[in-house]
Amino acid sequence: MKAPQPIAWLICLFTFFSCTQPAREGSLPEGEFNTSYTGDRLGWVAFPMGGMGAGMVCLEGNGCLSHVSVRHQPDLFNEPFMFGAIAVQGLKNGAKVLEGPVQKRKIFGTPYSGNGSSGSSYGFPRFQQAEFRSQFPFATVTLKDPDIPMDVEIKGWSPFIPNKEDQSSLPVAGLEYTFSNTTDSALEMVFSYHSENFMRMRHTNEWGVTYENEGHSIQRIENGFVLSQSCFPDRPHYKGDFAIATLEEALVDYRWFRGGWYDARTLLWEDIQNLNIPADTTTAGSSNASLYVPFSLGPGETKTIHLVMSWYVPHSDHRFGSIQPLREVPACDPVTGCCSTEYTSQFYEPWYSSRFEDIFKVHNYWLTNYKTLHDESEKFSSTFFASDLPPEVLEAVSANLSILKSPTILRQKDGKLWAYEGCFESGQGCCVGSCTHVWNYAQAIPHLFPRMERSLRQTEFNESQDEKGHQTFRSALPIQVTDHSFYAAADGQLGGVMKAYRDWRISGDTGWLRSLWPGIRASYGYCSSIWDPEGKGVLEEPHHNTYDIEFWGPDGMCTSIYMGATLAMTRMAQALGEDTDTYAQLLVKGTQALEGELYNGEYFIQKTTWKGLKAPPPDEIPEGIWNLDYSAEALELLKKEGPKYQYGTGCLSDGIIGAWMDAVCGLPDFLDREKVKSHLNSVYQYNFRTDLTDHVNPQRPGFGNGEEGGLLLCSWPHGGQPSLPFVYSNEVWTGIEYQVASHLMMHGEVEKGLDIVREVRRRYDGTMRNPFNEYECGHWYARALSSYALIQGMTGFFYDAIDKSLQINSQLGEDFQCFISTETGYGMAGLRKGKPFLDVVSGHIDVREFIHQTPD
Repeated sequence: MKAPQPIAWLICLFTFFSCTQPAREGSLPEGEFNTSYTGDRLGWVAFPMGGMGAGMVCLEGNGCLSHVSVRHQPDLFNEPFMFGAIAVQGLKNGAKVLEGPVQKRKIFGTPYSGNGSSGSSYGFPRFQQAEFRSQFPFATVTLKDPDIPMDVEIKGWSPFIPNKEDQSSLPVAGLEYTFSNTTDSALEMVFSYHSENFMRMRHTNEWGVTYENEGHSIQRIENGFVLSQSCFPDRPHYKGDFAIATLEEALVDYRWFRGGWYDARTLLWEDIQNLNIPADTTTAGSSNASLYVPFSLGPGETKTIHLVMSWYVPHSDHRFGSIQPLREVPACDPVTGCCSTEYTSQFYEPWYSSRFEDIFKVHNYWLTNYKTLHDESEKFSSTFFASDLPPEVLEAVSANLSILKSPTILRQKDGKLWAYEGCFESGQGCCVGSCTHVWNYAQAIPHLFPRMERSLRQTEFNESQDEKGHQTFRSALPIQVTDHSFYAAADGQLGGVMKAYRDWRISGDTGWLRSLWPGIRASYGYCSSIWDPEGKGVLEEPHHNTYDIEFWGPDGMCTSIYMGATLAMTRMAQALGEDTDTYAQLLVKGTQALEGELYNGEYFIQKTTWKGLKAPPPDEIPEGIWNLDYSAEALELLKKEGPKYQYGTGCLSDGIIGAWMDAVCGLPDFLDREKVKSHLNSVYQYNFRTDLTDHVNPQRPGFGNGEEGGLLLCSWPHGGQPSLPFVYSNEVWTGIEYQVASHLMMHGEVEKGLDIVREVRRRYDGTMRNPFNEYECGHWYARALSSYALIQGMTGFFYDAIDKSLQINSQLGEDFQCFISTETGYGMAGLRKGKPFLDVVSGHIDVREFIHQTPD
């Protein structure tokens, strides 16, 4: 059980939360969200830094770097031997690694811990206390130790500037180490940073023998070093470089002591604690390097040392989808030894490799533009966090922007976005191809980087769609025409029609819409003819969806998306001067069906149907078609209940998602708002839990279990649960939780929406999970970007670049301000004494009309 409220208040005090008064009944302790992480809450904190589609390194809660994933794939357990250190002259125990205590979880039961964590720096002295706080894209670690009479901070960051997708896609990260002398005497000290060459690759040959490539090396740059690995003759993707340098003048040791066992590390610490700066400038045979910055601080003085990191991995071995077979050409030029473009272009190559020739070009750009990129990123951050949003909403939205810096995102050489659903721990992302029905939920990129978002629509309606309108819901990589032998996803393909409308309104570019219109029209026509062949306005034939199964018969979830797409078609066709009668008539039929036969008076349901359709019943469909695996026992269930994996009379959290998509896409309501609101209130009443201890989940309980709370995907409050309901039905998914929460807010049910958000963020408080990594089928799962819709839920903001209008429907009262981002600029909008306003901070936003709506 959860602690009673007075005890929770005491816990709040003792864990350094800024609680100033007892919490009110039914409310949270002050300072639980959007605050600092200390103690046990530091355990899983790992804050991604890097560029969109460029890979990442993570700043952990204690100040170390981990999750080093710069080779276009996740590597979550990659914590190289690399660290910063400070050594203060004349102090006992005056040399420390610039990190807080090692997290307890790392000592036992993690990769390599069985050998005593021999590859780590855990055995070196470090600071006794750490505190972590973030204001995306910045994070700050404060370190304290009684042996070190200084205030010490580490600020980690990487560029993130709305509408500047190129500047936000750089393979770089910055660490700013700030030292403040708190004594009344001068202090002499040396800052240093050390790293083994974690870019070097090992290769297992056909006989199972593992060996190192001799091509790994340390290269020189001013005030730093480059960790390098050249390609193998048959593996161009092994080539990679990682640069570490300072903006300050530094002395660099390009080669540590060479010897056996732990010789090099033993003597390295001797050099650190004795303030001895080695003078070895030889790089031959080196696998590690260090840099040193000696300096002094007078009483009360402060100094910041800027550590700049950049990386360059121009090739990969990633290619997915039913695409052209590899051309048999040499991987490397036999004369020059350079990678063959004819070969490497058959695989994914990152955007930055088209902008920069090598690591030195990236590094120099980073040095030259560091201050500008920092200031522009800080401008965004300070604007966003000045929003008058509840702290749990600020935390949920900002924490999930980290997904954009994770390996979930790829951006290919021509700048187009391609993405996984999430990330496995290593090897590759999880579930390939910018999956349309998952990315339906993601609302951050359309507003922050709308041009990049539109590249997804271009892929969907071009390379991923055939002449019949069939859309492969997982696009190929590299992006190209792909096979169409697999079935389409109803929610994903119809959602794409709605998103095309949204992207048109956000961009204001009717020419772009016109260029895609033939594909949009064909896509919608395919959906209607395959799943609604009788023109009833409902998806009746079996239709694949985001639960990785097919719904048989009409349901509120997918039919509401169908009708949202139909409304979008009506409005787009009208704008392009085409006939809209067919769409308008179908919209009437579908709306009547949704509000009639698919509404039980409380919430929207499914009418499970498997007879009398054009599709044969499940027991007559050949094996391997759809998700059908009917054993003898399952066939008996089929006779009694119908197809497996349906929801029927259940209360589905996604049960009216088309109305939510309608709102976030800037479309007018097409359903009775009272019925939609009733559905959402039913979802809250029946599916929301504050304690999952007695909840049965035979599926994937790791997302939420025990005393944690969450919103179940489905429940059957009035009975009728199938023996085998749709898979995942017992789980909690943050992306759907935020979808429901923001939709509740849009209907005036703010506290219920906030209840859901709070339970999500309590699960991700750092004690058991990373607050900056909400997972589902993989880490940094894209569906969690539905959290961005919480802004619209609280403010009603939607900027329409076609009409030059800004909608406001405040759930924050008559005086508030909140961040808003558009195609052409960002700033703050809101109400001042009930009057709408817009203050542009960057770029420009042309608003000719404020549409100030009254909350429900």
